[in-house]
Amino acid sequence: MDQAQRREFVRNHRTAVFGTNRKNDGPAQSIVYYVSDGDDLLVSTMGARAKARAVERLGKVSLCVLDEQWPPSYVVVYCDAKIEREPKGVTDLMMRIAGVMAGKEMPESVRPMVEQGAKKEGRVVVRLTPYATFCTPPRHVQSERDVNEKLTHEVGNTLPW
Repeated sequence: MDQAQRREFVRNHRTAVFGTNRKNDGPAQSIVYYVSDGDDLLVSTMGARAKARAVERLGKVSLCVLDEQWPPSYVVVYCDAKIEREPKGVTDLMMRIAGVMAGKEMPESVRPMVEQGAKKEGRVVVRLTPYATFCTPPRHVQSERDVNEKLTHEVGNTLPW
């Protein structure tokens, strides 16, 4: 994929594996929904969760954007990250994420419930600013015919966003 194709892939999908470094053990990972805000990506989480604490501690995350289809393909996006707590922005993001999950925009009539939920859960916005990507061309075996000299794998590259 060239740069434009990688950016389009990220813009046109909605789920990703959110990765952060932990103080101990291996990396922390969780599945998240995300939305675009210009070139930035936005994720909603509870401020008390490890994701938010890791962002505040490190300011770096990876987002492995999934295409949700078989055979799977993905693009990893490396990002600078920061937490935003402004209540209107938190509610706006939760409205957008609910729309992504439902496959349609949420009506304004649910905004008060969403706002109340955001307050109750201590929700925050995780703003991700991509600076690099990583991808490798997928290779899949659908049947024994695919196992031949053309089934090769390549080393991936980290490329500028």
